[in-house]
Amino acid sequence: MGPRGAGPVPVVATEVAARPYRDEFTALGTARANEAIEVTSRVSSVVTRIGFAEGEEVPAGRVLIELDNRDLEASLAVAKATLQKVRSQFTRREALGATRVISEAELEELAAEVQVAEAEVRGAEARLRDSYIRAPFAGTVGLRQVSLGDLVGPDTVITTLDDLATLKLEFTVPEALLDTLALGMDIEASSAVYPEREFAGSVSTIDSRVDPATRSVTVLASLPNPDRLLRPGMFLTVQLQRERQDVLLIPEQALVPRQGRQYVFVVEDGRAVEREVELGVRAPGLAEIRRGIESGDVVITEGTQKVRTGAQVQLSASG
Repeated sequence: MGPRGAGPVPVVATEVAARPYRDEFTALGTARANEAIEVTSRVSSVVTRIGFAEGEEVPAGRVLIELDNRDLEASLAVAKATLQKVRSQFTRREALGATRVISEAELEELAAEVQVAEAEVRGAEARLRDSYIRAPFAGTVGLRQVSLGDLVGPDTVITTLDDLATLKLEFTVPEALLDTLALGMDIEASSAVYPEREFAGSVSTIDSRVDPATRSVTVLASLPNPDRLLRPGMFLTVQLQRERQDVLLIPEQALVPRQGRQYVFVVEDGRAVEREVELGVRAPGLAEIRRGIESGDVVITEGTQKVRTGAQVQLSASG
């Protein structure tokens, strides 16, 4: 600065105006199946039928494996016969109850026996159903790990089942960009396997916590995969975009950094006034201002090193 009484300092300034802005940033993510399980058996038995081919897409409910269930069918038949017997006994005794030949306590005991027999039938039916291992959801089966005649149990992995119609793309975003995220915002992902293709999706989940070690938040995006080109475990590059209105952007050269803080000089009544500002995203040659100035303010972009608060300025040019 010149001495007191020197003429106005020539500066270049621009008027700040709010405008639409599209946030864009890149992240690295890993594809995951929308649903993924290892198919196992609840019971131990021998494989008698295999109902799928490796890599096949199967509907929900498809029988993948049938186990030897002859004993279970016999147990169910016995349970049904027992139920029929006690029901008949109850029906006959109930008719006698109207004539008071049988006591109410005896009827209640027979009714309880019917309930027990019904429960045994339901249990036998459930055990028989467990011998048919079905697909719990529609998906693509993986490699088969068993053969006909194999003895399988709860610890035996029979195959895998993945829902590949829609993938979950997991990636992390630095906490500084957290406020640019929003549920439903569009993303574009690309893979080195398909360099000429973009895969469109949208943000479906934003983790409720920031990782204190990496200072980042985990994000899940839904990625439609109708052609089944993408597979779980693939590495993808994610491009996120978000349209915002009324964003204040100023040239980066208007910023005056000092002791870890950022300031700008605003022209008021022909004088420079220093204001501390809070920055948002950075764009090539531009910086977003979230706090400290408003639309319509005139910010000095050239000559900031020659002025101080209260100094008279001469606008050489304005934007």
